Amino acid sequence: MELPLLNRYELMWMIVLFDLPVIEKKERKEATKFRNFLLDNGFGMIQYSIYTKMFSGKDVCEKYYKMIKANLPSEGKVDIITITDRQYGNIISYQAAEKITKKQQEQLLLF
Repeated sequence: MELPLLNRYELMWMIVLFDLPVIEKKERKEATKFRNFLLDNGFGMIQYSIYTKMFSGKDVCEKYYKMIKANLPSEGKVDIITITDRQYGNIISYQAAEKITKKQQEQLLLF
């Protein structure tokens, strides 16, 4: 049986952006715990407070919305943005005034 490939409009990227206080030891500990939660759940770090993960569709993201909400630190701001793979591919990135070319994401196989 051959599995169908998802198109770039079905694949979704979840982007988690956060600004958490890190002045007090307790705040640093909570911020680290939240970052580790994201990493443990398959998110990759784009910048220190921006993490992303690819999903097979918007409905799969719902589970992660709830998981993130259940693991929010007591202080700070967390935003979640969900965009299609096509939209994610249109992001233009620069590092030290040099344009960065993104690698094409490999197709996910779902079982």
